[in-house]
Amino acid sequence: MDDSTNPRSGPGSEPLGAMILQPLPQSASLARRWFHKLIAPYGPACSIDDCTLMISELVTNAVLYGWSYEEWVVRVEWFKEGTSLRVEVHNPGTPVNVRVQQSDADDAHGRGLLLVDSIAESWHSRPSRFGGTVVSFVVADAWPTRR
Repeated sequence: MDDSTNPRSGPGSEPLGAMILQPLPQSASLARRWFHKLIAPYGPACSIDDCTLMISELVTNAVLYGWSYEEWVVRVEWFKEGTSLRVEVHNPGTPVNVRVQQSDADDAHGRGLLLVDSIAESWHSRPSRFGGTVVSFVVADAWPTRR
């Protein structure tokens, strides 16, 4: 689901971590390793493997489609919002209407957002507060409610 009106953060949004990556192909695997390591102490109940897959796809897209005339980076940030986890991936590319593409069965690329769309509770794109574009996803029930 694409909703460019989604606010960056709201009441109860708690920053949990962030990383800055170079716009290189190996940044997707670096993002997977570091997110796994940095989120573990928070004890999420959701699938960390699903989250790292979605992060990897969004970082890959940011590296492929982000651009700037100056040196630039890909930013990944994650937040706890109630029992949900929200992850944002920022790149300096021109803000565009990011959308799921329909790929042919023999296409080697073009399924990243389709994966995010099928795994996440929701996903959004909008202009980034750093300039460029941010694509984010939300995983519901990432933390159990306390009794």
